[in-house]
Amino acid sequence: MGRIIVLRLGHRKNRDKRITTHVGLVARAFGANGIILSGEWDEDVIKSLKEVCDKWGYRDFEIHYVQDWLEAMISFKQKGWLLVHLTMYGVNIQYYLEEIKRLLVIENKNLLIIVGAEKVPKKVYEIAHFNIAIGNQPHSEVAALAVFLDRLFNGRELLSYFRDAKIQIVPAKNSKKVITRTNT
Repeated sequence: MGRIIVLRLGHRKNRDKRITTHVGLVARAFGANGIILSGEWDEDVIKSLKEVCDKWGYRDFEIHYVQDWLEAMISFKQKGWLLVHLTMYGVNIQYYLEEIKRLLVIENKNLLIIVGAEKVPKKVYEIAHFNIAIGNQPHSEVAALAVFLDRLFNGRELLSYFRDAKIQIVPAKNSKKVITRTNT
């Protein structure tokens, strides 16, 4: 499987800071290689995601900003990337998941996952190879991304180990256990 990048459309600094941060956290924790933010420039979100990567591992998780999401989508498509737009208006994931996996694994395609913030322009639907719905009811883009990545990786991403982590949780049944490393 190739690289997986999440493109967050239409970030609004005063309204979407928390949700956009959570999109980035889910992308990182659930196996994506990076996130690209578009919309309003928000240094706080980028700084927050970089701090998480530094403390919790995966320092090479890419975090970028682009002003023009349309140009970015066209560029990725021209480079041969598979574009999957997550939207409640799309076709249910169960109908295209195996085809998407086949393209990623057998044809070694890279994947750009597009998630919106504000109203998503029609052009996104037209450019994407797949408009995928996790469900056809209103729901969070954070939830949609988590479910999509989990289905894509068959749950294997939940066992990820981040070698360069300064902080690690030790799974425990009845307590909170954390390991802190200072020399990573």
